[in-house]
Amino acid sequence: MQNDDLDLFLLEMSGVKPLSQDEVMLEPGEFNPTLAQQARRKAAELEMEYDANYLSMEYVDLVKPDEPFTYKKDGVQDGVYRNLRLGKYELDATLNLLGKSLTEARRELFFFIEDCHKRGIRTLLIQHGMGRNSKPHPAILRSYVFKWLPQIPIVLACNTAQRHHGGYSASYVLLQKNAEQKRENRELHSKR
Repeated sequence: MQNDDLDLFLLEMSGVKPLSQDEVMLEPGEFNPTLAQQARRKAAELEMEYDANYLSMEYVDLVKPDEPFTYKKDGVQDGVYRNLRLGKYELDATLNLLGKSLTEARRELFFFIEDCHKRGIRTLLIQHGMGRNSKPHPAILRSYVFKWLPQIPIVLACNTAQRHHGGYSASYVLLQKNAEQKRENRELHSKR
């Protein structure tokens, strides 16, 4: 039956000649998209570009240059948080955001924390500055860092650093264990 359909199609197409060009010429102005259609198309194209970085660039409450930063997820032991706050953990990695634009800082902070987590690095120091000399708004980068860190699910706790690690211009960050570290921990405790 398929051969019959093909034969019928070829018979019907026997007198057809291909076009010399395949472009459709529109009459000027007749089918051009409106400005609203162009805006919707642009918005749809931007929406299609997926950005894995979910850190918000929306409005932030500005913090003062000497305002301390404290954050602890539910379930983090008080002793663990106290040791982080007092700078008793060895710092495994440091990120310097000084002089970065907000867009650069957002990108670098996000990927730095993701990379540290994958590599099993748990205790970080983020240098964000105090923002005393920032123009026109003081402490804007610091304010965004304070907003972003709690947005990251793998961040367990954060606190203003001790003076010898930068004081108000830096923050300690404690990350949760990655999958490999959790597996090793389960194996260690199951042997007891």
